[in-house]
Amino acid sequence: MSKKKLSTEEKSTLLNTLQTRFEKNKKRHSSLKWEDVAEKLEARPDKLRTLLDMEETGGEPDVTGFDKKTGEYIFTDCAPESPKGRRSVCYDGEALAARKQHKPDDSAIEMAKAIGIEILDEEEYRHLQTLGEFDLKTSSWIKTPPAIRRLGGALFGDRRYDHVFFYHNGADSYYGARGFRGSLKV
Repeated sequence: MSKKKLSTEEKSTLLNTLQTRFEKNKKRHSSLKWEDVAEKLEARPDKLRTLLDMEETGGEPDVTGFDKKTGEYIFTDCAPESPKGRRSVCYDGEALAARKQHKPDDSAIEMAKAIGIEILDEEEYRHLQTLGEFDLKTSSWIKTPPAIRRLGGALFGDRRYDHVFFYHNGADSYYGARGFRGSLKV
């Protein structure tokens, strides 16, 4: 992911995209005002770069909460399906290195670090699913507890039959329909 400064045009286009999405999806943040979010974004150009990377990899980031303790807005990938630019990846760098054949190009954890976001954990994924229906045809890796990861596993979630499910798989596995979702605090 590029960390170069956004051009004036890129910044304007991104802010317009985010504002349109924010206004179109009020259910995700009914008590928040775009003007307050925009003010925070204007003050943090580094976060705008990260949001552009989220957007360019298919995440469709939108505000999904406000952290009262830190005063930060929470942006989460809200694409209906797992972001297209982040699929066909194994769980982490360790799993990628351990794979002997047919390695994917990257891993979820390493891509998230490169973008500058945190991969969703089980609680965050469940919260996202209260704001809409996500991953009806795909699945998303989620932050895996160390005890499971030490044994070679990793967790992922999806939504089927109007319920949110969590499963396990080998951390080195990857599928065309599995990616990951992330969040960013601004």
